[in-house]
Amino acid sequence: MVMPAITGSGVFTPPEVITNEELVETFNAYAEAFNTRHAAEIAAGEIEAKGLSSPEFIVNASGIERRHVMDKTGVLNPEVMHPLLRQRSDDEPGIMAEMAMAACAEALDQAGRDASEIDLIICAASNHERPYPAVAIEIQQLLGAGGFAFDMNVACSSATFGIQAAADMIRGGGARRALVVSPEICSGHLEWRDRDCHFIFGDVCTAMVIEAAEEANGPHFVIRSTRCATQFSNNIRNNNGFLRRARPDGVADRRDMQFMQEGRRVFKEVLPMVSSHILAHLEAEKVTSDELRRLWLHQANKAMNDFIGRKVLGRVPSADEQPNILQDYANTSSAGSIIAFSKYSDDLAPGDQGLICSFGAGYSVGSVLVERAPGP
Repeated sequence: MVMPAITGSGVFTPPEVITNEELVETFNAYAEAFNTRHAAEIAAGEIEAKGLSSPEFIVNASGIERRHVMDKTGVLNPEVMHPLLRQRSDDEPGIMAEMAMAACAEALDQAGRDASEIDLIICAASNHERPYPAVAIEIQQLLGAGGFAFDMNVACSSATFGIQAAADMIRGGGARRALVVSPEICSGHLEWRDRDCHFIFGDVCTAMVIEAAEEANGPHFVIRSTRCATQFSNNIRNNNGFLRRARPDGVADRRDMQFMQEGRRVFKEVLPMVSSHILAHLEAEKVTSDELRRLWLHQANKAMNDFIGRKVLGRVPSADEQPNILQDYANTSSAGSIIAFSKYSDDLAPGDQGLICSFGAGYSVGSVLVERAPGP
């Protein structure tokens, strides 16, 4: 029986950083200008005044301290407050495919593979810059890979669902070697003028090489099993579905077209779903919580991760058992758990087991149980 394995991973981190302090300064300037401009309506009770934000509020609400973005100039302009991403011509590489090149190169290098050896590419991300042609096919062409490629969107669970799809195809013989790529430009669909969510997202791209364990060139992680689940909910929603660009008709400024969530409902409903999902996955594989060396969880909110960690391990997990990258990257949608895995997995010894889990809109949750294995 073919056992799929993760043999390489890579992360592209945009060079531009926005700190909480920078973000708050911009948001408060916007809010104060709004309140001044609408003073009469606010006094009449027709509209509500915009409340101010603070770095302390952001850290307490999320654990986030900074985020990387593809463009900070537009985000930090109180008159704009969204990334200024250049509209590219049809004969230029798209921005998502361009981001993917660096992450894929790192993953391929770690796996000891050339792009020509890849015969499956899945671009698994929460937002794609266009409906078609698939971004994955563009990545395939730019890399010089063979086989076939397709896009996948299961919101924040996209990467783990992509891992399951790739692993299943390798088990079944439909593909020999895959790249699961998650270019996430979350800044393009965030409403930066909403105090309750203006701090949540950042941009990044991750990539993973998945192939048969017996073909691995070095130390790797055998994919013991995967499990996915979905349940419809409107409590996390994005009606835009594409990267935000300013338009003269003002459509891009409609609040109902950008990211929205009912935070309290999400916390109440998603956490039990995720916790029970992980515990059922471990039980099915006859793995106890004591045998789990590390949890690489979706990086959306520190309080959420702390809750899930306690439920799964039966105690408060240490930073080593459940590493967070949220403070430096913010929520990067499906890429978050993969960043954590990529940065905090090399120290595991052969036989150590860990679980990658992502969750979010849908609702959706995907988990990947892995075991460290030595090289040939």
